[in-house]
Amino acid sequence: MLLRRFLSTKYGILIISIILLELSFLGAIQGSGQNPVLKRVIINGDSIIDIPASKYMLLDYKNRNIAFELADSDTTMYQFFLDGFDKKWSPLSKADYKEYTNLPAGKYELRIRYFDKNKTTSELSLFDFKVLPLWYFSPFAILLYLCLAALIIWALYATLTLRFARTQHLLEQIINKRTEDLIIEKEKTENLLANVLPKNTASEIMEKGKATKIKYNFVTVLFSDIQGFTKIAEETNPEVLIDELDKFFFYFDSVVERLGIEKIKTIGDAYMCAGGIPEKNRTNPVEVILAALEMQVYMSKLKETSELEGMKFWDIRIGIHTGTVVAGVVGQKKLSYDIWGDTVNTASRMESSGEAGKINISGTTYEFVKDFFICEHRGKMPVKYKGELDMYFIDGIVPELRDEEGKPNKKFILKMQMIKLQDIEEAIIKLFDDEAPPNLYFHNSSLLKNISNQVDLLATAEKLPEEEFINLKLASVFMLTGFINDYDKPLEASYLVIEEMLPKYGFDQINIDEVKRIIKNSFDDKQESIVDSILHDARYDYLGRVDYLKLTDKLLREESEYGKSHSRKEWIEIQRKLLIDHEFLTNTGKLLRSVAIEDQVSALQAINE
Repeated sequence: MLLRRFLSTKYGILIISIILLELSFLGAIQGSGQNPVLKRVIINGDSIIDIPASKYMLLDYKNRNIAFELADSDTTMYQFFLDGFDKKWSPLSKADYKEYTNLPAGKYELRIRYFDKNKTTSELSLFDFKVLPLWYFSPFAILLYLCLAALIIWALYATLTLRFARTQHLLEQIINKRTEDLIIEKEKTENLLANVLPKNTASEIMEKGKATKIKYNFVTVLFSDIQGFTKIAEETNPEVLIDELDKFFFYFDSVVERLGIEKIKTIGDAYMCAGGIPEKNRTNPVEVILAALEMQVYMSKLKETSELEGMKFWDIRIGIHTGTVVAGVVGQKKLSYDIWGDTVNTASRMESSGEAGKINISGTTYEFVKDFFICEHRGKMPVKYKGELDMYFIDGIVPELRDEEGKPNKKFILKMQMIKLQDIEEAIIKLFDDEAPPNLYFHNSSLLKNISNQVDLLATAEKLPEEEFINLKLASVFMLTGFINDYDKPLEASYLVIEEMLPKYGFDQINIDEVKRIIKNSFDDKQESIVDSILHDARYDYLGRVDYLKLTDKLLREESEYGKSHSRKEWIEIQRKLLIDHEFLTNTGKLLRSVAIEDQVSALQAINE
């Protein structure tokens, strides 16, 4: 009873299972004695491993010396083959023991051929095992190596990239610094050259290496000289003398620069400058005399101060003449801008024939400035190599053109601006001729001249005040300039030209704003005053001209090339409507119309038919 109860417990069941397994194993070994069975596996000659039921083992790389022993059987002869290592079967032998040493990592299968007593041959797979590689040859280690190699390559690449970026940044800084230095030096050179030479001449030398000599037909030359300088130089400390001369000439330089006059040179105590070069203009005689008057006033004040302090005073003679000169650069290394011609010699004679504290001008210059200045006729005076020439002393600005301080008043400025209008118009026409695209068939210098001429006629007929006429005339000259650079936005482009050019001719911001307003009203077809009406009639004058058909055809061709295409039929309809709807606003504009509206419309429609 006790044995039965014990065997029914879990421990009894376990013991019975073990016994049954052992009996089963022994039966497998001893069996019937027909098939060989692997008895044991010996690792490294000393570790004996019982064969597991699965007949598969994993061995560390250090346990790669392995021997196999078969259990006793009726087999008489054996052949061993370790798949994965052996190339061929081992020789036939009675030995039931096989050993392998230093097996490389890999998978292996032990197979045998055996012969029993009846000489029957069979083949059997006995055991599978795997020798694991060293840890540093394992797949995980290889993956780790690959990751590490990728990390090293990435780090190396990042380091090289960073080093390259730093080097590139350093090089860029060096290049930028060198470039900045070069730009600064270039600017210094250009400024120095511009101070020595006129701007256009300096640019030509920098571009071509030399400057061409140019003939100017209308130039006013000024010579000044210190009265009794030789005696003063003998009695004055040289350093003091040079400092005083430098002070005079510094002031003279500021005066001529402000008035747009070109300084030529100084020779000892002589100062020479010229108006009308390198930029040609019609106002240079007046501007040169204005500069001479400022020099005269400055020296007069200095003389008064010197007399009060009991010092030697400096007095100045000034001579001026207008005529033709040739201007250019002389020298190869030490460049010098100079002028030559009979005009220069005559101006020098005017200075030497003058008196201390006086401005002496020639009869030629007088003809250009007599409406601006009080001129005292000296008669015909003998001049070396010239015979007798008319000379005049300048005694200041005429009363109606000066203010309380004797300086130019508003009327004087307006009178000068009237003269400058011609210079500006010529400059704009030259701008069209030099820079306008060839496909501006309609909005070109010819149309500009026509509009400008019509403004002159209409403004005179309508008795427009001089101040209003100046701004109107400027608007007529500048309104088409925008088509040169920006056909789609000509108004804004015209503004840029106005803001760039007008200050150079002495016009202030008030003039600039008014000119821009007039042009905008014209583009918007807006009439706020007689000025807008005059410009409107001048702009559309071509509608009443005999060559209207030819002009409108040019306009069609121009717009087509700038992407504003119309069919011939559409264009004729647009122009017909413009002719019918348009009317001239001023009486003079109506009178100046050459062809009636009806005739123009009929001629236009005849083309379509």
